[in-house]
Amino acid sequence: MKQLLNTLFVTSDDIYLSVEGENVLANRNQQVIARYPLHTLQTIVSFSYSGASPALMGACASHGIGLAFCTPRGRFLARISGESNGNVLLRRAQYRLADNPSTSCAIARNMIFGKIRNSAASIQRTLRDHGMRVANCGLEESVQQLKQLLPLILEVLDMDSLRGLEGTGAAAYFQVFDHLLLNRKEDFFFHGRNRRPPLDRVNAMLSFAYSLLAHDCASALESVGLDAYVGFLHRDRPGRTSLALDLMEELRPCMADRFVLTLVNNRIVKPEDFLIQDSGAVLLTEDGRKKFLKAWQERKRDTLTHPFLDEKLSWGMIPYIQALLLARCLRGDLESYPPFLWK
Repeated sequence: MKQLLNTLFVTSDDIYLSVEGENVLANRNQQVIARYPLHTLQTIVSFSYSGASPALMGACASHGIGLAFCTPRGRFLARISGESNGNVLLRRAQYRLADNPSTSCAIARNMIFGKIRNSAASIQRTLRDHGMRVANCGLEESVQQLKQLLPLILEVLDMDSLRGLEGTGAAAYFQVFDHLLLNRKEDFFFHGRNRRPPLDRVNAMLSFAYSLLAHDCASALESVGLDAYVGFLHRDRPGRTSLALDLMEELRPCMADRFVLTLVNNRIVKPEDFLIQDSGAVLLTEDGRKKFLKAWQERKRDTLTHPFLDEKLSWGMIPYIQALLLARCLRGDLESYPPFLWK
């Protein structure tokens, strides 16, 4: 079992990363201000334009440490990866199945089944915990709409129909998402999904959480020997980790959306953690990003029982477990891909 190690987030714009021996060095103005042992790190995510040394990139590749670069506002730029892991036969099987519309749909529909099922479970969690506060808000009706889609998803045979059902489910889910936000509605509201740029605080957090989750999924896929750029639902596009986007679909409601709801409902984030630009774009401030990332790391350490394996593990391990199950499915060890179904 892969051990959940630490993620090093570099949030200051002026930090340059280098390596010395078995340590990552954080440098500011050519002065070392911190060092982190390589063996304690699983991933490095830099939100600094200053970058990293080629020697560090090579060290991360040889140690199997994910290294990703984002803009200071969280937009993904690039990932560093070393020699491919896993059996070449696994990747060849992945490519063959991805080129087959029937098998692609069979795998993708299980992922979308997981997404719609987990979307319903997220709404039900709010109904169970705060039933009186969200009475007569249409949440029960939304849950029923989502559940009615599940048997249709399992029967669909073509990708266009699957995408149509996924879109119907997403509309039903996001239609009531604002009612899952339970306080400070004048500052934290949701009137629909918007991005590039996000136009409110909740969408800014959702976009940031999705970016972090996509990076975790890409790292997980590469760790088991799969090609994160060749997907089944999301088709090939240069520079896009399509399979990572596939894998994260079922994890969005329970890992990203619920995390953002927790930040708002537990008053972890505040209105002043965001910057509203003249264009209307809403961005996290530097302090807001630090607060967000600290809570994200703490969330990944929380434990749960995996519904398929019936083993207790941390939330941060879920992308790796699902990537492993997907690899086993592609090898033929499993009859079908078992999506993560949150309880």
